[in-house]
Amino acid sequence: MLPRSMLILCPLLGALLLASGCGYNKLQSLDEETNAAWSEVLNQYQRRADLIPNLVNVVKGYAAHERETLEAVTRARAQATSVQPSADILKDPERFKQFQQAQRDLSSALSRLLVVVEKYPDLKANENFRDLQSQLEGTENRIAVARKRYIDKVAEFNKAVRFFPTNLTARYLLHLDVKPNFTVADEQAVTKPPEVKF
Repeated sequence: MLPRSMLILCPLLGALLLASGCGYNKLQSLDEETNAAWSEVLNQYQRRADLIPNLVNVVKGYAAHERETLEAVTRARAQATSVQPSADILKDPERFKQFQQAQRDLSSALSRLLVVVEKYPDLKANENFRDLQSQLEGTENRIAVARKRYIDKVAEFNKAVRFFPTNLTARYLLHLDVKPNFTVADEQAVTKPPEVKF
């Protein structure tokens, strides 16, 4: 017969060995990393939203009669900032879709604004406009990088949540589920080559 101390120690050692293989710490770490990556995406979207009023005001001075385009940008910015993002949005796929759509609409409105700017050579030569356009282009690149990092972290997190045995820890102990990811706005545009005409 085993001594009493061994009877107590054996289950504790067994529990410790099982706990190390259950992925609890890994899941917690991945959850935090995914939330941090999401925060960086939001940070870059906020940076873009902060630049837009300055850009619109500079363009307004040159292109007063392009009111419709300027209003579209202003509306799209208001829509994008009205969807209040937080870490909770990652738990609600519908809110995540709304946020993503608002950001797509804003990107589209900005593209139309930049097309309008092509009509005004003096505006393109304006130092303030060039600086703002450069900052906006840099922000768009930062958004792309932040989204890529988020996509990578979500893929890693979702694998851990879905693979055995960590899926048991995720589901029953931590109550974690897969996180939503960004989707392509227009899948046909991605699969269909652009048409070039001369």
